[in-house]
This record gives sequence, C-alpha cells and structure tokens, in this order.
Amino acid sequence: MKRILPLLLLVAAWLGGPAVAWANHVFIPMDQVQKEHLKAYGIAYWLLARQVEVDWLLNYRGGSFACENAQGLENELAVRGITYQVISEAQYGSILAEIAEPNANMDIMKLEKAPKIAVYTPKGKQPWDDAVTLVLSYAEIPYTEIYDDDVLNGVLPKYDWLHLHHEDFTGEYGKFYASYRNRPWYQQQQRDAEAAAKRHNFAKVSQMKGAVVTKMQEFIAGGGFQFAMCSATDTYDIALAGLGLDMVESMYDGDPADPTAQSKLNFNRTLAFKDFQIVRDPYQYEYSNIDMQPGERGVYEDNDYFQLFTFSAKYDPVPTMLTQNHEKTVKGFMGQTTAFRKQLIKSDVVMMGDNKASGEVRYMHGTLGKGTWTFYSGHDPEDYQHLVEEEPTDLSLHPNSPGYRLILNNILFPAAKKKKQKT
Repeated sequence: MKRILPLLLLVAAWLGGPAVAWANHVFIPMDQVQKEHLKAYGIAYWLLARQVEVDWLLNYRGGSFACENAQGLENELAVRGITYQVISEAQYGSILAEIAEPNANMDIMKLEKAPKIAVYTPKGKQPWDDAVTLVLSYAEIPYTEIYDDDVLNGVLPKYDWLHLHHEDFTGEYGKFYASYRNRPWYQQQQRDAEAAAKRHNFAKVSQMKGAVVTKMQEFIAGGGFQFAMCSATDTYDIALAGLGLDMVESMYDGDPADPTAQSKLNFNRTLAFKDFQIVRDPYQYEYSNIDMQPGERGVYEDNDYFQLFTFSAKYDPVPTMLTQNHEKTVKGFMGQTTAFRKQLIKSDVVMMGDNKASGEVRYMHGTLGKGTWTFYSGHDPEDYQHLVEEEPTDLSLHPNSPGYRLILNNILFPAAKKKKQKT
C-alpha cells in the first residue's frame, strides 16, 4: 500500500495535479472575494437544470454555493468569470461541520430542481422597463414571457415562479397620461390593453386586470411563488382591494370613477397592505399613500440606504434564503413605488429590509395558502432615479450588486422546495 499511494499521486500529477484526483467538490464563495455574484446564481441554475443538486450554504461567506464536481462545470465557471475553488471531501466536511455547530447562525439548504420561471411582461415592453429581465438575462437564467392573454387562458400552473414586471394593475397605464399620452409607445400600450380586454369579453382594461390578479392569487395559493417590484406591488393590492369597483377616471376608461370607491375597498383580499388611501387625481403620478413621498423620506441619493434583517438560518430558512448577501447595508433606489409606508403593512408580513429612521420598508415576504410572495420596492437597484425613456442598465458594470442579488435569491428559492401540485 505504501508503494501504491505514491504511484497514484504521480498519475494524478500527470493528469493535472492532485486536485483532479482527490478533490470532488466545487465551492463558489459569495462573499467579497467573488468577482461575479450575479452570474454565480446562473451557474447554480445551470447545475440544477442538469439534475445536479446544489448546496446553498446559508450565512456562510455571504451565502456560498457548493456541489459535487460535475462534468463541464469548471469550464463553465471559467467562461462566466465566476470565482470558485475545487476542494477535497475532507475540506468540504470541515465546512459542513462549522455550519452544523449549534451556536452558528448557518445552515445548508439543498437545491433540488430548476424552477420554471414566467415573467409577466407586455410584448411591447420598453428597454427601460424591468430590472428582473435584465438580471435574468445577465445571469443566463432562462424564462418565459407571458401576459394577460396567457394568464387568463390558465398557463400559470405550468410554472413555479412568477415575476410581475413594472406593471400597473389598476388599468391606468402607469398613470403616465399627464406626461406621456402623446408618445407612440403609450398609445400602443393602451391599444394593446383594450384589444386584450375585448378578446376576453371585458368592457374595461381595469376589469381585465382585476381578473388577472385574481388568477395570480390562485397561483400563489396553489403553491406558486410570486415576486414583484416597483408599481407591480402596490397596484396589485389596490386592484385586489377594488375588485368590482370603478376607480379609474374617464381618460383611461371612458367614464368617471366611482366617487365612493375609497369607502368600498376590501383589504381582506390584499397580500401586504391595509387601510391605504387611493390617489384619485388622474394627473398625479402616484396610486396611493402606500408609497413614501420624497419630501417625507428625508433621504437623498448620497444617504439613501436600507438594512437587511438577519434571521435564524436553522429556524427561519425562508427569510434567511431571501436575504443572503455579501452586504447587509444596501443602497436605496427610486421607482414609481419607491418605499412602502410601514404602518400600512399587515401584521403577518415578514419585513426583510427597511429604513427605520424613515419608517419605510423596502423588502418583504409573506404566504398565501400553499404559496409565497415577495415585494421589493424601487425600479432599478443600480440606477438611483431611472427615468422613463432612459437606456437600460448595463449589468456588466455591476456584477456584484447587492440590490440585484436580492432578486436572484428569490429566483433560487423555489428550487429548495418539493414540487407541489398547483390549482
């Protein structure tokens, strides 16, 4: 045996060094040493799509990933520029032992399958529209685009994960009327929405959007995961609270709004918000008092930050997964819905990121039936005040964005769950 071991080492060296012969795990750090945080999520998805299980090491070096060394993996990591190490079974065992320590706020979450991802987005979306599709494309995570026709035709149960792009579910076309009603893209958006409503026998776009959010509620309750940013968060709940009401003025749907709509809102139907006041002025670029206004926030670009909460990895794995990051302080960013007013959030919602001084919540999570949802305020984590008609963000300039990492945490979250039947 003493003679065989040196011979094996010589063979290993000839094949490329001891690492090839003896190391059988790939470790992908997600702390400050990682050069491509966003693409690392893409490689995790790439592995899952090839039926390779991935260990998500919660709270260990920024939420690192590890897996058995699969064929082609090292080449794929190198091509994508992702920082990684090939480690031995013994080295990985030491990491697992450290994580398993009772006093260590760490845990291992096994990711089992690649979630099927749908992005609810209009066919004629503008390039400035959506941070999620930008980061999915950059991370090389595949997704399917769907919109109102698809939702109403019942496709949602085919997917595990649904993202709501920068959307307005009230039927007011983003309340862009005052500033952009003469733009060709705005006029086309209105024509497309009205045509879709007619196809599905709705008299108004607002009625169609109400049916869409109802289908989405069924998707979540049946075991789906729904993620929304910016105005797709508050307008979603406004549409649910106002089902059956006319909250839309004549320039949007041809007749006046119900002047008593506010008193008829049903907050029992909403996911996150309660007791809010809708903004009735059709010319005001705001939907309700859910969104904190610039003058009351007391922050500006140079001091706008929010803090991620720390959860118990061993006892609260869901919010722990959703808050994995190499930074606990994340720079803020604006949007049509910039920040959620804390006192209007329901008591059962799990808040995951906030600015306590301003009384605002930026990132939160909840459950409905068998499923879950996440709301993330703001429009683009790497463009503080991303304006309509601006160029989209180039994520190759922000490969380590903490704000964009939060989006991708949500992408991988369903991979940790057993496959469920959805209604």
